[in-house]
Amino acid sequence: MLRFLPLKLGRLYRCLKLLLVVGLFVILLMNTHNLFASFQKNELTDRRFINLNKCPACFGTSWCRKFMNGQVSFETWGRLRFLDVFNVKNVYFAQYGEPREGTRRVVLKRLGSNQELAEIDQKICKRATGRPRCDLIQAMYKTEFARINGDVRLLTPEVVEGWSDLVHCPSQRLLDRVVRRYAETKDSGSFLLKNLKDTERMQLLMTLAFNPEPLVLQSFPSDEGWPFAKYLGACGRVVAVNYVGEELWSFYNAPWEKRVDLARQLMDIAEQLTNNDFEFALYLLDVSFDNFAVGPRDGKVIVVDAENVLVADKRLIKQNKPENYDVWYESRFEECDREACLSFSKDSLCSRVTVDHNYYAVCQNLLSRYATWRGTTGGLLHDPPAHIAKDGQLEALLDECTRPKKRYGRFQAAKELREYLTQLAAASSSATAR
Repeated sequence: MLRFLPLKLGRLYRCLKLLLVVGLFVILLMNTHNLFASFQKNELTDRRFINLNKCPACFGTSWCRKFMNGQVSFETWGRLRFLDVFNVKNVYFAQYGEPREGTRRVVLKRLGSNQELAEIDQKICKRATGRPRCDLIQAMYKTEFARINGDVRLLTPEVVEGWSDLVHCPSQRLLDRVVRRYAETKDSGSFLLKNLKDTERMQLLMTLAFNPEPLVLQSFPSDEGWPFAKYLGACGRVVAVNYVGEELWSFYNAPWEKRVDLARQLMDIAEQLTNNDFEFALYLLDVSFDNFAVGPRDGKVIVVDAENVLVADKRLIKQNKPENYDVWYESRFEECDREACLSFSKDSLCSRVTVDHNYYAVCQNLLSRYATWRGTTGGLLHDPPAHIAKDGQLEALLDECTRPKKRYGRFQAAKELREYLTQLAAASSSATAR
């Protein structure tokens, strides 16, 4: 009886696959007319499709001319609207063309699900009129986004504190940086809020409150060595960023040497975002295989989802000296029944100078045996070669980085793990060169 169980399961699996294919075929037949229309029309030139008609309740307009001129178009599958039901995050791949430069791949984001975008509209309406539906454009001028008008010289911490992870504990230095580097204005470069137009101010504040990812990419740009995707521009409620490459998950079963190099880079990112010359600590609060991508040419690891990044100003912490500010903060390991979960205290991240959060997040959710993603466990460094597994050093460092047994053990383990991975990567390069 048991001998036939795998056979029956295999037959059931094939039947389910057949039903799925038949179902998709039926959907295609039912949408034949829409299918042809989707391939013929560039919906990115439609003001309503990109929600340009909702501005200034939008993310910007710097790329609108490119959208309206048809320079940006969805790639094949992105043109099929009936597939949007599977695209919960509203992230699309597209082609962007310049006459002299040719075309290149870009990523388009709505910065939220359809439900989240609808909820922000309802919140704006309720704040302005008390009703969930209203004239959105008129309502924007009655919200806190409009009250910070041209008479206000600076964007100050007490106004926006807690609006999002980026400004959970903002310093004036951080906010000046955000305003000065705001890319959705022609006159960027000034930290004075009054130099922005009314619509630009409202777009900046709405982005800060709804999803600050564009502001993270602008304030800490890849051109200056920060490990984030490059921000390109926005039109309505669609933001364009540079396409980096395949997501990190695609390399889960890559050759060992490749995975070691990627792991080394991930630890380097954790170090850079924690300790840098600017004394801004950028803590990654959402760490998963989907939030990183790898460049196809240089193999460089980049953060491609920066919505949940908390920025703490170490310079301000040292100046204000809150209670226990100079006591090292250790993130506490906690087992959970979900994928990519982390335990942290935002208030502690905001009030300590020395914090191990980024090391903990990368080790637990990406590298160690505790990492789980899409039903798989073992982490990026699973199944090491026999001689490395026998040595035991790698496993010991990963365990201490994830679930430290010694006080402040994660700090030392992270340092030694970076060095060890660098040695392994160097050894692999030497072996390949021979």
